[in-house]
Amino acid sequence: MSKARSAFTGALVRISTRTGITSETWVELEEALLLADVGVRVADELLAGLRAGVKAKEIVDPMQLVTALQSEMTARLAGADRSLHLVAGDADSPNVWLFVGVNGVGKTTTIGKVAAQQRAEGRTVLLAAGDTFRAAAAEQLATWAERSGSEIVRGSDGGDPSAVIFDAIERASARRIDLVLADTAGRLHTKSNLMEELRKVRRVAAKGKGRVTEVLLVIDATTGQNGLAQAREFGAATMTDGTGVTGVVLTKLDGSAKGGIVFAIETELGLPVKLVGVGETIGDLVPFDPAEFVDALVQIS
Repeated sequence: MSKARSAFTGALVRISTRTGITSETWVELEEALLLADVGVRVADELLAGLRAGVKAKEIVDPMQLVTALQSEMTARLAGADRSLHLVAGDADSPNVWLFVGVNGVGKTTTIGKVAAQQRAEGRTVLLAAGDTFRAAAAEQLATWAERSGSEIVRGSDGGDPSAVIFDAIERASARRIDLVLADTAGRLHTKSNLMEELRKVRRVAAKGKGRVTEVLLVIDATTGQNGLAQAREFGAATMTDGTGVTGVVLTKLDGSAKGGIVFAIETELGLPVKLVGVGETIGDLVPFDPAEFVDALVQIS
């Protein structure tokens, strides 16, 4: 989190060492929040709460202001369901987790890491190589399947992604595999024909013998506010029976100065961040912990 922290805490250090809370304090705090990419709406709401605390004399010095900000940020992220859902009880009906997102966000690598983690927890896993438009994606997924001891279903290059995912679910059902992790072709959320294809993938996944229990949107943390536009479009494209994207995997958080995008995603879209990528190894894809995240972001000592 060092990059995100350096973009944010410089202002907090300056604020905390001053003798009082002035108009300059509020300007600097707002700039720091916006630079961290929390978004205008979230910044306004955080500042409004802090101003009320100062007016009520509950906050009387700059250090208290920084502490109160940390508490408010943590509270904003509390209470969300960040678990990865698995429904047990029917061996013929595997759980299906769909992974969606634009090109280059680390989607295929994320699937491989999740597969390895789920296998380590004792579950049987099958990978569906639904990104048929990028040959390297299937090869990469095959490597992860071998590493993790998972099965894989592939299609022909340029083939129908929906068919690959349907076949994967059918095979998982026949072999009583617990979980299907389905890659979908990385696509620009602005391309209507590609998003329509994703809608087809979602419909087909729901019609087979499997149960779609997660639709995880993978977002590159370095994209900042553009991630919100991606989330809105992918949420609409994967909506079936009132359920669209169920959670977000935020990759490359260790390389981003825009970690505040977590607040914008959760506040404006109502989507929980479930996993975060903070490095290259399997162990660097971790469950998102709001308190740890805010502590790392606001660390000023």
